Amino acid sequence: MKKWQIASRLDEDIIEHLIQSRGIILDPPLSTPSTLTSLTPAISRIHKAIRDKESIVVYADYDADGICAGAIMWETLWKLGARVMPYIPHRVEEGYGLSEKGIDAVREQFDPALIITVDHGITAWEKVAYAKKLGIEVIITDHHVKPKKLPDCLIVHTAETSGSGVSWLVARALSEEAPIELAAIGTVADLLPLTDLNRAIVKQGMDSIGKTKRVGLKALIEEAGITKVDTYAISHMLAPRLNAMGRLEHALDALRLLCTKDEVKAKLLAEKLGLTNRERQKLTEETVFHARDLFHKSFQSPKQHKKLIFLSHESYNPGIIGLVAGRLVEEFYRPAIVLSIGDGFAKASARSIPGFNIVEAIRSCSELLVDVGGHPMAAGFTVETKNIEKLKSKLEKLAEKELDDEKLTRVLKIDAEITLELVTEKLWKELQKLAPFGIGNPEPVFATRGVKVVDTRLVGKEGKHLKLRISSPKSPKLPRLLSIDAIAFNFGSLQGQLREGMTVDLAYSIDMNVWNGRRSVQLKVKDIRIPKA
Repeated sequence: MKKWQIASRLDEDIIEHLIQSRGIILDPPLSTPSTLTSLTPAISRIHKAIRDKESIVVYADYDADGICAGAIMWETLWKLGARVMPYIPHRVEEGYGLSEKGIDAVREQFDPALIITVDHGITAWEKVAYAKKLGIEVIITDHHVKPKKLPDCLIVHTAETSGSGVSWLVARALSEEAPIELAAIGTVADLLPLTDLNRAIVKQGMDSIGKTKRVGLKALIEEAGITKVDTYAISHMLAPRLNAMGRLEHALDALRLLCTKDEVKAKLLAEKLGLTNRERQKLTEETVFHARDLFHKSFQSPKQHKKLIFLSHESYNPGIIGLVAGRLVEEFYRPAIVLSIGDGFAKASARSIPGFNIVEAIRSCSELLVDVGGHPMAAGFTVETKNIEKLKSKLEKLAEKELDDEKLTRVLKIDAEITLELVTEKLWKELQKLAPFGIGNPEPVFATRGVKVVDTRLVGKEGKHLKLRISSPKSPKLPRLLSIDAIAFNFGSLQGQLREGMTVDLAYSIDMNVWNGRRSVQLKVKDIRIPKA
């Protein structure tokens, strides 16, 4: 059951209302945020390294944001004539971020005078100290939440954008040719709010993707079957392919794809990313099935479900536990922590719901942890296996205290209640001015009450989806019936309850359907409320 939260009722000025209520600027400038730290001294140090032909290593993260950040920084430095190599740790063998093992590896391979981290490092004070002992300087570029103790080095940091966004800001200060299309992909992939600087990066970056000469990106778009690159295509098709390498194999091939100038190599790498992503999808489905079963078996009835999901198993691949946690949150609407138990230690990923800061909750148990990092809605950590049960008990008690029934109820935020006659192609075109849509600026959702059901039929594989024809009742303003098509994904189970002529309340976004060259406005249904008998 979803709780509808309707902002207002409107008869006109819909676009103006949306702009004001969301606080967005349609065309924000690509300005450097005032919260960005240490940019000037970091640029000076990088210029010195380039001038003196020092060996530089760009030490990236293995997710899509980190890969894009790494590609931006490495490519910019390489074009400026730097002696620079990229390095991405192996998720299982080295783990997230800087590690002594990773620092030893780059020292042995590249003997760097300078390591530049991208999309990580803000919590790595011990690892930075270790690098310093070896005579290696470190510049950290990161966007994750700052801990109490910071590393003793230059830190280029802001929480206002993504890891690739921070990397792009550094690259832009070094060169006018900084690749904004990669910053756009990383920003969407890392679920950053698409407002202010992020909106500017994504909006201009998607324009650049449309004109890109980057052969690897073009090959990946073709392999994914994308006809139009928008935020949906990035988050659901491009980002999962980039992420898949770091989840199951090694992320360096994803970075190679973004940077290669060889069309044959690009095609082969794009195919490899596509294949690995399909393997990742299969493994995720199997693990979600197991985790769901484990969760249900933990309790005798749904009423006994704890307010926080905490599951661990030896069979879980550490590369996909974040995806599994996300799916559990989606299904059960409560914070979820999923652990992959290894030899002596367990790796964990956590996902949350609004109203429960997951990274702060986990950090409150820091005495039981090896490390932790992340955001209010997503985090990761390492814990000794002997401490798992203590940690579980402490976090469950914390969730029990902080989460009430209201916070555990899904809220469907509706921008405005409108009448059906306002749903026109003209309105759809006006709404496109608000794009790109995503976190912080979602696709506008409207509600219309008392619409009549004209027809329903099941569509899609196994009849999971519902196709409807609806109409508005006659009124002085609308003497003729207005009818319109609607598609309700994953609402197939409601067909038996919907009868021709009955009235329902609909929540929906407005879409343009193109079929056989014909265009028509249709509703994408978010929720259906059927009146009680």
